[in-house]
Parts: sequence; structure tokens; C-alpha cells
Amino acid sequence: MNVRLTRLLLALSALSVSATASAEQSLQLNLTRGVTNISNKVYDLHMLVFYICLAIGVIVFGAMFWSILRHRKSRGVKPATFHDNVKVEIAWTIIPFLILFAMAVPATITLIKMDDTSDSDISVLVTGSQWRWHYSYLEYDVEYQSIMATPREQIYGRLPQTENYLLEVDRPLVIPTGKKVRFLITSDDVIHSWWVPEFAVKKDANPGYINEAWTRVDEPGIYRGQCAELCGRDHAFMPVVVIAKEPADFEAWIRGEEERLRTAREEEQRLLSMQMSMDELMELGQQTYMAQCAACHQPNGQGIPGVFPGLAGVGVSVGDQQAHIDVVVNGARGTAMQAYRNTLSMRELAAVITYERNAWGNNTGDMVQAADIHHFIQGNQ
Repeated sequence: MNVRLTRLLLALSALSVSATASAEQSLQLNLTRGVTNISNKVYDLHMLVFYICLAIGVIVFGAMFWSILRHRKSRGVKPATFHDNVKVEIAWTIIPFLILFAMAVPATITLIKMDDTSDSDISVLVTGSQWRWHYSYLEYDVEYQSIMATPREQIYGRLPQTENYLLEVDRPLVIPTGKKVRFLITSDDVIHSWWVPEFAVKKDANPGYINEAWTRVDEPGIYRGQCAELCGRDHAFMPVVVIAKEPADFEAWIRGEEERLRTAREEEQRLLSMQMSMDELMELGQQTYMAQCAACHQPNGQGIPGVFPGLAGVGVSVGDQQAHIDVVVNGARGTAMQAYRNTLSMRELAAVITYERNAWGNNTGDMVQAADIHHFIQGNQ
């Protein structure tokens, strides 16, 4: 009977441990351990402070409850009459100091290492914009936008959510394994925050300032994060995806990206010399407007009164053409109107401006070509 009872207790204990581990994993109550040396140091520091605080709690509450039970009035205990004790006062001054010192030393060492971006192998300029990330490799001729790739049908509930819902992008950041990668983080408009938990990297992207961070990933993989600073309407739709590749694979990817960018620039130069017809501009402009502008200004160009201005028959869409180009290319400071110069091609910029000036009965007859956008940008640099 005792053997059976022992086996039953052991089985229940094993189930309890398994269930606890499974629940902790599913609930993710603790910090992520991470995949870098620094992220593991941060995790260890967190656990050290946690255990110190736990020990303090056990000692303090244990002493309090023991005193309440052992020295309660119902047992006839008489309260002490002393009002000071030099030894106790020295102890409760020295012990907290030692505890704080034990936490401060490893915390300071870890923070210094987290901020040490020296001797980096690769530098990446990370620029936040409403609501996307722009990556530029300073040692290579490679730069691109990274935009959330989760379909709107999932967001609106018309399709089931996938495993990486709201954490998918069209073009992830790619870094090599075994190399120290420095991030220079800034913003084009408002304050964003570039955060990848498994790297223990979280830095604010402030307009007009550059913050630095770094990581060194030793194992290939896909790591996900997101913007961690409330930055406007689509803040929740600004994920970060980083792919770590072996150095040889990374170099092959870089060469391919450089070739793709060269081809794109050659194509852009070819398009600058082309003159699109009004029908071509209106067709491409409508597609671009519905993808980029309709959420705020509405498909009918009426906008949202008091929130987003209308474009049908009013505003820049029927006013000065250069002012219209300026607003679309550079945005409007102090408003929700973002700059599209790094988001849309010159052809798309020309088409959407032409569309806005001729849709909804505006009928200005103005045609803006890619060359007009190019000349405007060159003249304002």
C-alpha cells in the first residue's frame, strides 16, 4: 500500500511540475532569456534581483507573522519598553547598503556592456516612420523599407489569424551571425522605439537624435519585435523582424540586394525620361491612393471632419501644385500627414498627386510626372 501511495505521489508531482512548466511557458510570466550573451546577462541580472527581493520578502514577512503569532496579547505577552537599540540601527543601515551594492555592481557592469558599441563589424541606420522601419547598411550600398505584411483581412477578422499575426514584414532586417552589429536608431517624424526582446535591445527613435545599440547573434534564426512607443494610429502595425544568417549567406544576400538596388536605380532613371499619359497616371494614382491615403482621407476624398482634411474640391489638391508636391513628399510637420519620399517611388508620387488633382470632380487638368518629383527633391536638398 505504501509503495502504491508513493508511486501515486511521485506521478502527481511529475504532472504538477510538467503542468507548471507548461503554464509558465504559455503565460510567459518571466523575461525572455534571449539568444545573445548580453540578453542572457540581463536575464541573470533580473533573476538575481528577483531572488534577493524574494529573500527579503520571506525574511520580513516571516518575522512579522512570527511576531504577531508569538507575541500576541491573548498569550499574555507584555510589550517591550525600550525605544532604541544601537546594534539594530547599525544592522538595518549596513544590511540594506550591502544588498544595494550586491545589485548595483552587476547591474552597472551589464549596462556598460549594453552601451559599448565600439569595434562593431557592421552598422545599420534604423529610421522609424509612421508606420514602418527604414534600414540602411552603412558599409554597403543597401537600404530599404520594412512594412507589416499581415493582411488587412486578418486584422478586420475576415480571415483567421496566423501564428505570427501582426509580427510579419515584407522585408526583414538581415544581419550576419558571429558579428557585432551596431544600430544607429532615429526617426523621421515622432518618437518610436525599436525593440527586439531576444536581443535585449530596446532604444527610442527620436527625431533629430541618434541612439546607439548593438547585438551579436551566434545562431541563425528569425527574431521578432515591434515598436514599443505609442507613435500614432497604426502603432500596433509596426513590427520588427530580424533574420540572422551565416556570414557566407549574408554576403550573398548583400550582393544580391546591391544588384537589385542598382537595377532599380537604372529603371528609375529610365522612367524619369518617360511621359505617362493621363490615363496611366490616374490608374496608378488610384491604386496608390487606395493603398496609402484612403484610410485617412477616405476613398471619396471627403476626409474625416475635424480629424483628417478633405481633398475633394478643397485644400492643396486644388491649390498650388508645388505646395501639393511638398506636402506629399515631405509631409506636414505637426500633423498626422507623413512624408512619402522614402515610401513611394517617384512614379507613384507623381501618379497619386495627379490623381488627387483630378479625382472627385477636382478636374484641374494638371499632370505631374516622375521628372517633376525628381526636380522638386533635387531643388530642396
